Amino acid sequence: MNKVHYLYCILLLFVIGFSSCHSRKAVLKGQPGEVVKPQTNIAEKYATILGVDQSEIQNGRLYAFIDQWMGTPYKFGGLDKDGIDCSGLSLLLEQQVYGINIPRTTGQQVNIIKRKYEEQLTEGDLVFFDYDGKKFSHVGIYLQNGYYVHASSSHGVMITKLHDPYTYKYFSRCGSIMPDDTSSSAGK
Repeated sequence: MNKVHYLYCILLLFVIGFSSCHSRKAVLKGQPGEVVKPQTNIAEKYATILGVDQSEIQNGRLYAFIDQWMGTPYKFGGLDKDGIDCSGLSLLLEQQVYGINIPRTTGQQVNIIKRKYEEQLTEGDLVFFDYDGKKFSHVGIYLQNGYYVHASSSHGVMITKLHDPYTYKYFSRCGSIMPDDTSSSAGK
């Protein structure tokens, strides 16, 4: 093999190697409120985390959103990838995934839910906790199989089991966002 062919082969292998090693970033496909099929790698990842069959991960927009924010550090009042707080995460998730505008703070968000029993929770419902003796000081978004996503003050954006021994003792309320109240409360 002459030197030109050798260099050509090396270059070709280099290009193939780099193109096959790129990471598949989660993409928010569709429009807010639209349920789209998840990317295979996202469905596999979150099925494993939530302990469900891959076919149960159906809202690709939701899990792509979570994947983009996972690990983002906590920052009180934050609303970007440099840092986000729990109510900011629920605000952005509800807007970008479901097309629902909700108020900014947990104290306001708890007032726009229709209360449910824990067994009635469905994807997108809000779950509230009373930490440090403060009512409704933390909020998360219910996913499925007893898991919710939230912005933890110590670990950033993460998924936690609702019945986690540490967090469940602070669980206080949960429910679905009432559509009639969200547009009037969003700007408060």
